[in-house]
Amino acid sequence: FSVLVFSKTAGYRHDSIPSGIAALQVLGEQNAFRVDASEDATIFNDKNLAQYRVVIFLSTTGDVLDPGQQSAFERFIRRGGGFVGIHSASDTEYDWPWYGGLVGAYFRRHPVIQAATLKVIDPSHLSTRHLPIEWKRTDEWYDFRDDLDPAITVLIRIDEKTYRGGRMGAVHPMAWYHDYDGGRAWYTAFGHTVESYREPLVLEHFLGGITWAAAK
Repeated sequence: FSVLVFSKTAGYRHDSIPSGIAALQVLGEQNAFRVDASEDATIFNDKNLAQYRVVIFLSTTGDVLDPGQQSAFERFIRRGGGFVGIHSASDTEYDWPWYGGLVGAYFRRHPVIQAATLKVIDPSHLSTRHLPIEWKRTDEWYDFRDDLDPAITVLIRIDEKTYRGGRMGAVHPMAWYHDYDGGRAWYTAFGHTVESYREPLVLEHFLGGITWAAAK
């Protein structure tokens, strides 16, 4: 199958985007799926999107699609397409409620980059079954504006007692998935740092999310 990696930014620009694109392309080469990467929003049309099984928003920020492009993406999902959101995909399209439902939550704030302990809540999923139940790693840890909809399944939470600056309490999600409007959506907050895209466990996490989102 084929995957589109979209990394357009209209706000903060992550230095790790090139590393993320390169890592996802290697995952595709190793696992028999094609990866196209673009920041040209005009590719969001019915004809072009029809060739992809999954669209990945890789550290996108701000308002990146116009109304016509948004409508084409909505139709892609409704036809059974898959969505993968990485890191600041949740810091994107605040004025498009459908997208907010797709990604699951909008970014609110983050403290400084630091180590923290993550807890795998659902170890059966393709994106988590290889992970330790308690996992310490370093990244930029997001707080989100609202709690997740109950229909969304949380995969990983972060233990706020293990780092400074988290403000969501005991139920602080970091990765999740759900069926949405005819398609599939998977999100992970990981991926701020360049080093994230060199971590084997993180790459396996991404691969599992992509593989799950690609299933019809």
